[in-house]
Amino acid sequence: MSLLKNRRYLDALMKKPIDRTPVWMMRQAGRYLPEYREVRSQAGDFMSLCKNPELACEVTLQPLRRYPLDAAILFSDILTIPDAMGLGLYFETGEGPKFEKTVQSLSDVKSLKNLNPNQDLKYVMDAVTTIHKALDGSVPLIGFSGSPWTLATYMVEGGSTRQFAKIKKMAYQSPEILHALLDKLAMSVIDYLNAQIEAGAQAVQIFDTWGGVLSQKDYREFSLDYMAKIVDGLNRTKDGEPVPVVLFTKGGGLWLEEIAATGCDGLGLDWSIDIGDARARVGDKVALQGNMDPAYLHASPEKIRTEVERILASYGEGSGHVFNLGHGITPDVDPENAGAFIRAVTELSGKYHKV
Repeated sequence: MSLLKNRRYLDALMKKPIDRTPVWMMRQAGRYLPEYREVRSQAGDFMSLCKNPELACEVTLQPLRRYPLDAAILFSDILTIPDAMGLGLYFETGEGPKFEKTVQSLSDVKSLKNLNPNQDLKYVMDAVTTIHKALDGSVPLIGFSGSPWTLATYMVEGGSTRQFAKIKKMAYQSPEILHALLDKLAMSVIDYLNAQIEAGAQAVQIFDTWGGVLSQKDYREFSLDYMAKIVDGLNRTKDGEPVPVVLFTKGGGLWLEEIAATGCDGLGLDWSIDIGDARARVGDKVALQGNMDPAYLHASPEKIRTEVERILASYGEGSGHVFNLGHGITPDVDPENAGAFIRAVTELSGKYHKV
């Protein structure tokens, strides 16, 4: 049996009975917290913070000291994989992530380093081990990766984009290049997440941030098929305990049934879909995670509480709901409002459970 003191998050994903709805926030360790900004300035820059296991552990634990959260999530970045493959990740102030090299041809794909996560991303595994030990069973630790499609967008475009012109051109003119890249990334993500599980992650999430920019046919071909391959390749148990897998496609509300059919345990929702409608569509096949608009955290505590109540009522009774934002908390949110959000979930959700 697990020594976990708080199992709500894992039990909700496995649709087991719980006493109240568990809650955590995407980007809960981040720039909205003054203590995070202090540690980041101490580290020097974002990647230096990611690559220091002790500091990564410290910022992972910071939100848990403030709020009664039901899970911790590894502090890292989705672009660690392409960086370790040799593309040279760097950050420019105000412009987001950039790569020194991009992938434009089949030879570029072939020249990408085959990932050995325990060597090439040892700092991530060291962070997972350090955080897992520091948590001491208080709450479960979530590991994560970007989806192959989302990682590929950065690798082909060379950084952030609004048009996705280069990668869509590749998809339609040279799909064999893109499929070779996505296949290589899928195998890397499987190895990366399995290494995180071995190091102490008790659940994993795949962030498909840019899947929603695709058409239905292209989403299935270039994003979902590769996430399904990852789900099939993951170690789903550790020490006799299930290791749940959550898939989150931002803008993926059109394809919930197809995402649920991958065999994942949980499905992340953004705020563009009503959670009650989502539950009606996928039934008991998967748990649902979400889905308050992060912008609601700028409202008054009373309005935040009303919105939390609305979402809880929409999902209805029973397990299978992990309360979260529909995307990451933004840096300009008042930590007091984040506290009001989490407090509302912990205080209001018990009546929807019969334990």
